[in-house]
Amino acid sequence: MDDFLAVVEFSISITAPIFLVLIVGVILERIGMINDNFVEVASKLVFNVTMPALIFISITQNSKDPGAHLPLLLYSLVATVLGYLVLEWVVGKTVANKSDRGIVVQGAFRSNMAIIGLAYCLNAYGNDALAIASIYIGGVMVLYNVLAVITINRSMNAQKSVKDSLKAIAKNPLIIAIVVAFAASQVNLTLPDVVTQAGNYFARMTLPLALLCAGASLRFNALKKDISPAMISTIGKLVFMPFLLTLGGYLWGFRGMELGILFLLSSSPSASAGYIMARAMNGNAVLAANIIVLTTIFSLLTTSLGVTLLGAVGLM
Repeated sequence: MDDFLAVVEFSISITAPIFLVLIVGVILERIGMINDNFVEVASKLVFNVTMPALIFISITQNSKDPGAHLPLLLYSLVATVLGYLVLEWVVGKTVANKSDRGIVVQGAFRSNMAIIGLAYCLNAYGNDALAIASIYIGGVMVLYNVLAVITINRSMNAQKSVKDSLKAIAKNPLIIAIVVAFAASQVNLTLPDVVTQAGNYFARMTLPLALLCAGASLRFNALKKDISPAMISTIGKLVFMPFLLTLGGYLWGFRGMELGILFLLSSSPSASAGYIMARAMNGNAVLAANIIVLTTIFSLLTTSLGVTLLGAVGLM
């Protein structure tokens, strides 16, 4: 009994701090202490400065051989494509409005890994997880963008170019940080202590600021519409994809921290980029917002439950 309670306590320690910071973000937005302008500026700061610093520092300082994590990345790419194909088939059978199908599929496979997923991993394993998670995020993020363009084009008969998406990916600060960190690791580059310390300051700023922005961005009043397709996407995001990636990872041979990272990143809620893309392409932005809100709320519960089960059988 004591062992089970310890596992439950461990699972709560992963999700509860994230939940509290998200709630603080919601409260600060409601009382007017932070607003949409703050969220926009802070999000740009995270995306362009602090998150790249976190990724660079984590890979160069916490991983002696970044290439050793490539099997995990390869597996995650294959599993994500398989999951995407299943979701396309299921959603095609269950969502009547064709133009909404791409939004539902995207919401089900596209995780908010770089913010909430990374926070899960950090709470679970500390800095040791950052290098592995960063490499995973960098590779899968590229795939997410390509699959999102494909599914939106299919459902809305849109003409958004995959080539343009790939060009944007090549300019993505997070991708650039990973590539530069790989190169620095290969040549054993050692940065001056003052530069490393400054980078660590930025890195430590990343997750609290990003989670506050995520909380302030939640729009609960949007939940009045499009609940049914949003729930289909939520189940796909929080049940199907984590189960698929974790079970497949276990059968592939991953154990311990690698298997835990697979679960934690795949169980994170739907990415806010889905709302941005839906709005930019004149899609059902309300549905996209619903998916983000529902998956963010229920991810805290499903992730805690998943961690408890994996911990109870000694797999995490």
